[in-house]
Parts: sequence; structure tokens; C-alpha cells
Amino acid sequence: MTAAVSALRRVKDCARSLLMAMLMLTGSAAWADNAASTAQVQQRAKAVTQVVLGILSYARWPAEPNPLRLCLVGPTEYADDLIKGNLQNSGQPLSVRRLLASDASLAGSCEAVYIGKLDKAQRDQLFKAINGHPVLSISEADDPCTVGSLFCLRVGDEQVAFDVNLDSVARSGVRIHPSVLQLSRRRAAQP
Repeated sequence: MTAAVSALRRVKDCARSLLMAMLMLTGSAAWADNAASTAQVQQRAKAVTQVVLGILSYARWPAEPNPLRLCLVGPTEYADDLIKGNLQNSGQPLSVRRLLASDASLAGSCEAVYIGKLDKAQRDQLFKAINGHPVLSISEADDPCTVGSLFCLRVGDEQVAFDVNLDSVARSGVRIHPSVLQLSRRRAAQP
């Protein structure tokens, strides 16, 4: 019986060692996947920053702001690099800060608004606040670009593209250079 108990212990120890090895491998794979996804998010954030700064550089307000005040509204996934920067592509100063969608000073405090995830009521409140003011709005979250936002980002694995809501552009009071509008059409036509 002692030999049987000893053999049973060896089997349990072997099974335990095998289980520990499997857990370590699974954990390593999960860590590697997490590191890869973190790098991918950082790469997307840099690409989003370049697209947003590009859009801003082709926009003209009735009175040229100095610095241009960009407000981030709502939880954002790709705005980390926007917060770090303090210059536009043109070299003009850029001031970036976070505001709530319910902030009454939004329209007077921001020439551009980068919109993260907001519920319908928050979005309605935001667009009501900036309606009639020369504020350029860019939506990060899955926005069909039919109501409110001037630009709606489409963040993919390979590139960051955007849609343009021409009706919102026309009503915004912000002039957008036609080449930006053409760029959105070309990107939208690509498969």
C-alpha cells in the first residue's frame, strides 16, 4: 500500500507541476497579448493625434485663436497624446483641457471639442451648448456622423480615417479647407 500511496503522490505532484506550467504559459501569453494591445493603443493614440492636429490646422475661425483651445469631453480612448502636446502642426500654441459635457462655459472656452463616449442626453446637451458658436467638434466614439459632430473618427488597426458632416460644418461658423473634405472622401472610398 505504501508503494501505491507513493505512486499516487508522484502523479499528484506531476499533475500539480503540469498545471503550474500551464498557468505560467497562459499568464505569459496573456501578458504578451496585453503588452501588444497596449502598444497598439499607443500607436492608435499617436495616429489620432496627428489626424486631429491636421484637421485643426486646416480650420479657420472668425477670429483666429491664440492659443487654440481644445477641450476633451467625456471618457476618451485615444486622447492621451493630445493632452501632452502644446503645439499645433503649424507651430501655433495649443491649450488642451478636459471639461464636462454639462459645463456651461464650454462654448466660450473652446474653439474645438474632442468628444469621447457620451450618452445621448450628454451629447444632446453638448451640441445644444455649442450650437450657434464657432466650435469645431470631433467625435472619437462610434458616431455615425449624422448629428452634431463636424468630424467623426474611424480608428482602425491600419489607419485613422474620418467622416465629415457637411451640414454641421456649414452651420458651425468654422471654415474648413476643401482639401480636408477631399481627403475624407478619398479615405472613405478605400476598401
